[in-house]
Amino acid sequence: MVVSRDKAPTAQETFLQMAQAAGLRGRILVTIGLLILVRLGVFLPIPGIDRAAFSANIQNSPVIGFLDLFVGGGLSALGIFALGILPFINASIIMQLMTAALPTLEDLQKNEGEAGRRKISQITRYVAFGWSVLQSIGLALWVSPFAESPGPLFMAEVVLALSAGAMFVMWVSELITERGIGNGASLLIFVNIVAVLPRSLGNTIELAQSGDRAIVGRVIILLLIFLAMIVGIVFVQEGTRRIPIVSARRQVGRKLYREKTSYLPLRLNQGGVMPIIFASAVLILPASLSQFTNNPILVQIATALSPSGPTPWLYAAFYLVLILFFSYFYASLILQPVDMAQNLKKMGASIPGIRPGRATSEYIERVLNRLTFLGAIFLGFVAIIPTVVETATRVPTFRGFGATSLLILVGVAIDTAKQVQTYVISQRYEGMVKR
Repeated sequence: MVVSRDKAPTAQETFLQMAQAAGLRGRILVTIGLLILVRLGVFLPIPGIDRAAFSANIQNSPVIGFLDLFVGGGLSALGIFALGILPFINASIIMQLMTAALPTLEDLQKNEGEAGRRKISQITRYVAFGWSVLQSIGLALWVSPFAESPGPLFMAEVVLALSAGAMFVMWVSELITERGIGNGASLLIFVNIVAVLPRSLGNTIELAQSGDRAIVGRVIILLLIFLAMIVGIVFVQEGTRRIPIVSARRQVGRKLYREKTSYLPLRLNQGGVMPIIFASAVLILPASLSQFTNNPILVQIATALSPSGPTPWLYAAFYLVLILFFSYFYASLILQPVDMAQNLKKMGASIPGIRPGRATSEYIERVLNRLTFLGAIFLGFVAIIPTVVETATRVPTFRGFGATSLLILVGVAIDTAKQVQTYVISQRYEGMVKR
């Protein structure tokens, strides 16, 4: 995790390489083609379903609205790619949790090198397949009341179509990672969220063209706040605490190499968008259970924890607590201060003024806890501000396109830009070698 400084390519050099370098141009074209293929599959419908009745039933469902954002309208359209990349994302999260809990998987990840990582990837694919089958069965049971000819054959067709679609999307994401510009799963989610934007923008423009100056002013305020949030997310996503690291002197023969100074970067927001996703899933759970069971206690809980309910302050406070909890939880899964201290000791590196070993791990843990707290507070504000602004301006056209969407869009855009810059730097070095 030690980073050395290097000059990043300029925007002019990046675009020049994208246009002229055959390798990078080919990767970009492969990525665009595969993304278009997945988007077309979203609109291939599952046959035998009364879509008018189904659309009327899911119109005000918070669960479908939340999940539909990640599959680009696939659930509401009931296409063969309705599950999209969700089974693979769920399987990846499950494997992250299992790796931290099971010593066998942890040993595979840490000590087996590339072969161990391949085994974990293969296990993740099997888990994704099982998860897609379970989700397909649940979705088939849910849409069976709207089937034109319900029965076991209809159930089997839906499960087969949805599971095959999910596996195809997973294969495409891995293909983008290997032969495209990388970040296949993230790019699929990015494209699915962007696909919802034209509809929201169109509804907002129609609302602004209604002739009411007050509505135009509220729409402008809403858009300006969204732009300010994007700028804030970029700064926080890129924000890092650089802990200086000094490598020990080495003597090779008669030559003595000086100490090398580098740094250990700790991101301000370690968990990215995952804490908000987990917290949103917990908040949506009472609403979904009350919708399916009609339990009066669950209905009261769902109403109390709703942003439009009688106690919006309770919703905001509970949301902040959940984001804080999941931020610390996810940061503890990603970074292990004890392992980082041991790795520094093996490399012959140390933090100036801090003893190697336990003192180093305690120091890293203190810094990480402070950064996680600041990042969680920021995530909490980012998660709540869109709902507060939509309620204050009374412009509901961007409903559903909130903090989670903004964080994913900005985060994936930054990661993809860095990936392209990495390819540009590799092309630069290849040119130097050829000379």
